[in-house]
Amino acid sequence: MIAVSEALERLFALVAPLDVETVALRKAAGRILAEPAVARRDQPPFAASAMDGYAVAGSAVLAGAAFTVIGEAAAGRRFEGAVGAGEAVRIFTGAPLPQGTDRVVIQEDVTRAGDRIVIAEGHDTATHVRPLGADFAAGFTLSAPRRLTAPDLALLAAMNVPQVQVYRQPVVALIPTGDELVQPGEEPGPDQIIASNTYGLAAMLEAAGAKVRLLPIARDNEPALRQAFGLAKGADLVVTIGGASVGDHDLVGRVAGDLGMERSFYKIAMRPGKPLMAGRINGAAMIGLPGNPVSAMVCGAIFLLPVVARMQGLPAAPAPRQRARLATPVTANGPREHYMRAHLDRGDVTVFAAQDSALLSVLSQANVLLVRPPDDPAQPAGAEVEVVAL
Repeated sequence: MIAVSEALERLFALVAPLDVETVALRKAAGRILAEPAVARRDQPPFAASAMDGYAVAGSAVLAGAAFTVIGEAAAGRRFEGAVGAGEAVRIFTGAPLPQGTDRVVIQEDVTRAGDRIVIAEGHDTATHVRPLGADFAAGFTLSAPRRLTAPDLALLAAMNVPQVQVYRQPVVALIPTGDELVQPGEEPGPDQIIASNTYGLAAMLEAAGAKVRLLPIARDNEPALRQAFGLAKGADLVVTIGGASVGDHDLVGRVAGDLGMERSFYKIAMRPGKPLMAGRINGAAMIGLPGNPVSAMVCGAIFLLPVVARMQGLPAAPAPRQRARLATPVTANGPREHYMRAHLDRGDVTVFAAQDSALLSVLSQANVLLVRPPDDPAQPAGAEVEVVAL
């Protein structure tokens, strides 16, 4: 068995960032930016009013000072012409400041009668002006690689960038295996269960930016498994679920080997998820996950997500961890790194008593995995620990 850290290193060696493609901004949400995007203009492109009020020369603003209103400026409709001494322009938020003005007196700080305004006592002293280029200037760059968020897309649009260079989304083929499985909605036999792993993993991978091909269940015989691997051709990553252990009916490794798989490793010193296999087959990376539902999902969070991130051009890095405090004590850990289902609330983490790798109801209540190092001694309530978000 190898350590989780070594398994990740070997997995990263099996993959590389995919090719780059150009997509319209409207299609870029969640994609990984491959090249820095450069602003094509200043923002704002002119000095603009930050409030509704009156644009005037700031040096003339004194309590009791009077101005004659000579026009109006609104967003998209500037005032043409210059503003002289003793003059003001009615201005609205976002409008360009007229020539000869450098301050906006908010409308609450004036009294108006016809075309005449008078500055009130105790008026606001702020200029209420957004200077040209105050947000960013032409040539400003949005760095890469990064997963493009909603604020990023708003920024790119303001930069007048209509399309971006992003890494191609990895295609992941999921192969559920086992005679005991039927699809949701079907009527299972007396010895069968519902295939659940693929649906959870598909959702996890799609949320991370992958395109998932959910293949039919492969039965526990060599022809069925060969057919499943054939259907997976063209994928960037092939993920089998179940059949990777050492039982007489666990045929995945044998069939994959017969089809030319170059095995990188088999078995990891972790709980849950010990029987995990990886290698390359038909030009694609391959990961064989254990069949227990929680084991498969935990391995998805710890191994699949970092691999998919790397394929999209992000750094090769393990799942991010954060510090938390134990709400209740935990007993000593054994020789394998243990990922315990737990719930994090305002910095305190509570470990669920039931940790069986078949209990999806417990996993559904968990929002983190508590990471227990090998041979970690018993820890009291209040001890600092590391968790991985789910």
